Amino acid sequence: MDQEALYRALVAGRKRGAGLDVFEREPVPPDHPLVRRTNVVALPHIGSATAATRTAMARLAAENLAAALEGKRPPALVGG
Repeated sequence: MDQEALYRALVAGRKRGAGLDVFEREPVPPDHPLVRRTNVVALPHIGSATAATRTAMARLAAENLAAALEGKRPPALVGG
């Protein structure tokens, strides 16, 4: 997402509102103009806060660790 483009669209009325869970740079400062708008809801990375998702995340982390310890390619290698 281009935060500045979103901000301009909100100010100009081309977008009515936004709900954001991730930002270009984090942590986003509390005085950032985008999160100070009344038509923006900013959440602290809770989009994945379900038991099923967190369990899947933990399982994948364990699979990555086990593969790496066994000298194998981790299933969810980032940047590889």
